[in-house]
Amino acid sequence: MADKLHMKNGGTPIDQLREEYVRQSALFDAQPPIVQRFLESQARQISQGYVERIHTLRFNLPDRVVLSEKTEPLAVEPAFREQRVGTLRDRIGNRDVHETLRQRLTQLDQSSQKGVAISAELVRYAAATHMVHNMLPSGKSITYVAADDEDIPSIPVGDEAEPESAITATTDAIAEEGNGEVGRGSLQVPYVPAARRFYLPQWVAFDSQDKLIVNSISEAEAHIASMQRFLTILFAARSLAPYMVADREFEKKRYGMLGQLVNQGRALARFQTREIIRTIQERAKAQSLNRGLSLSLPYFDDQDLRIESHNFVIIPAGRIMFVPAFVVRAALEEQAKVAQDTRFSHATRTHLMAELQMLGDAFESNGF
Repeated sequence: MADKLHMKNGGTPIDQLREEYVRQSALFDAQPPIVQRFLESQARQISQGYVERIHTLRFNLPDRVVLSEKTEPLAVEPAFREQRVGTLRDRIGNRDVHETLRQRLTQLDQSSQKGVAISAELVRYAAATHMVHNMLPSGKSITYVAADDEDIPSIPVGDEAEPESAITATTDAIAEEGNGEVGRGSLQVPYVPAARRFYLPQWVAFDSQDKLIVNSISEAEAHIASMQRFLTILFAARSLAPYMVADREFEKKRYGMLGQLVNQGRALARFQTREIIRTIQERAKAQSLNRGLSLSLPYFDDQDLRIESHNFVIIPAGRIMFVPAFVVRAALEEQAKVAQDTRFSHATRTHLMAELQMLGDAFESNGF
């Protein structure tokens, strides 16, 4: 059912996913309130385990479901209600719930008992919806534009110099979420203009000039990790229920966070590259680079959505005097290699080549 979407004549894949999402949403809304609350409680339990990729998971199916508000309830026999996925063999084989849960739900989807099959669909929908709507903070409405020839819009539209409001509204600064005191409301935290241009300002670490706007590089790395986890949860929901791509909240969060992560990930890589250049220059002046030099140049891979390293040798190991021209030549050679490397997306290749250009330019003059 949810894992086996059949194409209809004249329908595109996204049309099919959208139709399936509408059907599943209507099916959930048709359930009695007590069944909806039960499914939501199971969804919280399933979602946490699914995101953490645990090996063993227990959940329950409701005792009854309906096909629509006008139909009689379909009973779910007690023998089918308690479900457990993951065995010792699965653990040894390193099969986590991303595989075993989907497999079990597909088996239940195909059950000859209609109530069991419908219950499996509802559990899948409730868990995926919980991940998208409840496990992730919502951000502000934002528009990104893409750089030349890039597929992912990552440059926020807006002016960093715009005046800050005297009162921080939820549309300008995201309310800090958590288990606060009842009746106290949300904590409003003001953010600098550079951060307010993005979907979730609390995770912005660099401005448009790659200047660090948080207290440390470790804090910036923590923000990158938070954005990566955000998208990991979104993509986990999509893997459990592919039709979630038709959910408006899913698309809003995916668009908002993907652009922010790519923007900030590249800024972090450029910041680290400048730190590497500064370190090389300091060591060169101290004449401590005469035994060889190898680099691990950080760059942001927009396919894997993480910082990677491009490793290459500038000066082979040995007693060779450091000459800035060695860095310039190595940077040019690596640019030529990267330009031919089909493992990179076009945008990642452009990003990495720009960093190599930055490295070479920094050593064009012997005086740096």
